Amino acid sequence: MNQNYDAIVIGCGPAGAACSTILASKGRRVLVLEREKFPRYHIGESLIPYTYFPLERLGLIPAMKASHFPKKYSVQFVNPSGRVSEPFYFFQHLKHEAACTWQVLRSEFDQMLMDNARASGAEIREQTTARELLRADGRVTGVRAAGPDGQPADYHAPFTIDATGRDAFAVSRNGWKVRDPYLNKIAIWTYYQGAMRDPGLDEGATTVAYVEEKGWFWYIPLPDDVVSVGIVAEKDYLYNGTRDLEEIFNREVGRNAWIGKHLAPGRRTEPFRVTGEFSYRSQYCAEDGLVLIGDAFAFLDPVFSSGVFLALRSGEIAAGVIDEALSANDVSAARFDGYSSEMRQGIEAMRRLVYAFYDHNFSFGAVIREHPHLAGDLTDCLIGNLLIDFEPLFEAVGRFARVPAPLEYGTPLPAVR
Repeated sequence: MNQNYDAIVIGCGPAGAACSTILASKGRRVLVLEREKFPRYHIGESLIPYTYFPLERLGLIPAMKASHFPKKYSVQFVNPSGRVSEPFYFFQHLKHEAACTWQVLRSEFDQMLMDNARASGAEIREQTTARELLRADGRVTGVRAAGPDGQPADYHAPFTIDATGRDAFAVSRNGWKVRDPYLNKIAIWTYYQGAMRDPGLDEGATTVAYVEEKGWFWYIPLPDDVVSVGIVAEKDYLYNGTRDLEEIFNREVGRNAWIGKHLAPGRRTEPFRVTGEFSYRSQYCAEDGLVLIGDAFAFLDPVFSSGVFLALRSGEIAAGVIDEALSANDVSAARFDGYSSEMRQGIEAMRRLVYAFYDHNFSFGAVIREHPHLAGDLTDCLIGNLLIDFEPLFEAVGRFARVPAPLEYGTPLPAVR
């Protein structure tokens, strides 16, 4: 068997599927190593509007329109007493059909992405686990992996793409993970059937419901009358007095009137799950022969649902760089300087908004009342239009909340001289 490829992609979530689809469609020989058997469960169900554009590039908009995924026109915010903000309707700002996005079942959505990659010509091996990176002459040259039978095999390619999500395969092995100094929440979540949905255009809205000074709930309508609902807050706060997930969850439901009312007619259909939402970034985005994409490069607090968009976009950009690099016979990390700049710019814009969200002095409404001309910039950030100049917006936000300095991490690994 020929074990040589143009590119090896580790992981077939949104980032890996996007990258492999684009490379395969350009005629590159692509191998995808996916640890699990799809379809499989994954959290992260809410898409932001600019997700439309990488999905369009992948040819998946017709499939999304034909799906049973609820349409999402807006996001709304609820205070602990149950008072609801005016929804942020995306179409009021974005005059494009991208303004209507979706709430997805990730098991189905990710399967759709994988099938599309396979149809584009990528070779996908499920239940195949990457064990280590192969190196020669100071660069990454491939992957040693084990298939379902547990037998190791070596696969070689000029480029290896780490799309392993929060498992962060290369980051963990290289010691590159740098945690955000402030965004260190955890999440507890589950699923309800028969819970309330708001009427009309708001039926598919994402709701962010505050818990007084401590954290927030997400409330995401899914197909088949199911909602995804979870609480995000500091670990010490949630685990104060008990570590029983059901007890913690029910306690917090009692602290937001809107969540309590909306869950009351429903019944829980899934067990409680918990994860550390520790935001991080890799110190480097690439080394010679290797590039990191999606959550394998950076993970950001999920309050504004940016994860799937950033994953797809990173896979899309990286694929373009890799294709050009293969044509030039150049696998150097320096080729990913532009990729690094664009991804870091987008992540930093969202990161600054997340910091403001967690500041007790911050209010979207207060900023816009004082600076109405910045309403469009705020909406652009929320919908994923992340490559515009947000300095005026965050200068204004800085009068209400702490705005962090940018993290310098995420550049290509410098060449050894």
